[in-house]
Amino acid sequence: TSRADDAALRQRMRARAQERRRFGYRRLHVLLKREGYVINHKKLFRLYREERLAVRRRGGRK
Repeated sequence: TSRADDAALRQRMRARAQERRRFGYRRLHVLLKREGYVINHKKLFRLYREERLAVRRRGGRK
């Protein structure tokens, strides 16, 4: 169920996630809210997963 209004949000979210690699969906939610996107955190998390976004794991020493 992809709605038309989600497209802009998804794009914005992806752009945000690219520039802020260390931010999880919670921090992104705050950024998007500041920009004027009002969105439920559950919905945001679902979109976040659908876009296959995740916090980049840092390679550690073994």
